[in-house]
Amino acid sequence: MDRLIYTAMTGARSTLDQQAAVSNNLANVNSTGFRAELHRLRAVELQTDALRTRAFAVDASVATDFTPGPMQFTGRNFDVAIKGKGWFAVALPDGGEAYTRDGSFMVSPNGVLQTRAGLPVLGLDGPITVPPDSEIVIGKDGSVSAIIGDDTAGINVIADLRLVNPPEAELARGEDGLFRYTGNQPVLPDETIEVASGYVEGSNVNVVDQLVSMISLARQFEMQTRMLQTAEANDRAAAQLLSAR
Repeated sequence: MDRLIYTAMTGARSTLDQQAAVSNNLANVNSTGFRAELHRLRAVELQTDALRTRAFAVDASVATDFTPGPMQFTGRNFDVAIKGKGWFAVALPDGGEAYTRDGSFMVSPNGVLQTRAGLPVLGLDGPITVPPDSEIVIGKDGSVSAIIGDDTAGINVIADLRLVNPPEAELARGEDGLFRYTGNQPVLPDETIEVASGYVEGSNVNVVDQLVSMISLARQFEMQTRMLQTAEANDRAAAQLLSAR
């Protein structure tokens, strides 16, 4: 009885968490560079010296699907997508560094290259500043060049995007959707990463898979609530038998 109640109760709670994650994935199906979130459940025995019949179902792993999304052509000079593995580095307000696959950049009124959320895009020497009245060209190696006026012969490389490829197992997603490196070693630039200018990377969320998961989770939650109802019915029946004696 104890095992049934604890497993069904915690399983239902964790199933609701999984449904929230699937809903978030579906809500970001059109978000540039989004990575789908994955959840897995497992049973954990309650550590106690008394009764060892209780077990919890816990959300054992909150992982991320790092499969690259589809490349989408935009034609914008400030749009850039990474080919294969790799990340753009952005500066956080606290002075830290975070990583994103969203290469839909823009220029602030102060001339700083930044994300749509207003975070400065990092180059090898810090935030990238774009000269006024200039046209930007981003090369496949991440070099940022400026063409000032109509002088196409005077193309000057003003910065290089800080492109990194830290181990995916050591990346943690933050509440803002950006990823942080949790390892102890510094993240160094990766010169082998190539980018495509005029493209952005779409979300890697598979709508069909997520809808199937949502249906499966709804049925799983219904099964767990039925298990709780069965445990309650068994408890009433046992109480009646004991009172009759």
